[in-house]
Amino acid sequence: MTRRGIQWLSAVADDPVMCRAHWADDPRRPCALPTGRLFDVVVTSQRLGMETFDQLVRREMPLGPVMTDRRAQQIGFLLSSKSRDRFTRLLSLETATPPEYRYLDTGSFVVVPGPMPMADDRHQWLRAPTRRPEASPLRTASLAVMFAAASALIERADRYGEQNPSTDATGPEDMSR
Repeated sequence: MTRRGIQWLSAVADDPVMCRAHWADDPRRPCALPTGRLFDVVVTSQRLGMETFDQLVRREMPLGPVMTDRRAQQIGFLLSSKSRDRFTRLLSLETATPPEYRYLDTGSFVVVPGPMPMADDRHQWLRAPTRRPEASPLRTASLAVMFAAASALIERADRYGEQNPSTDATGPEDMSR
């Protein structure tokens, strides 16, 4: 995470100076921050979140900061504050049965990773903030579209696995025959 990313993220804290001081002492330390001031967070399962993240990155779609809580097996996508209505509306245009998620905005808190988490830390950045993210309706639209698409992909893969169980429990077939 860059210095500008730290400045932006810590600005949401009740005491931004104290937050930056804690991170200066221990850059691995996660911090509970209020949502709804500068950003909202869409939280989903790790499986769905990783597929959504992967699809957004591979297609080079607009994407803001993304974090993971390894123990809770959840992924959090940061959006501009006050994006709930837009996200919900766009998601409903993509699917009649939206996947499970929680939307954290005003009145909620989220634990964010420190600026420099280690590989085995519980809270980590998949995409750390490098500066104040531009308020972009495209980020919200991209997340809604890929969230629905990733959910449909996982559902199809699961259905395929149930309909076509592996015939060889010992491993993949020898393709050299």
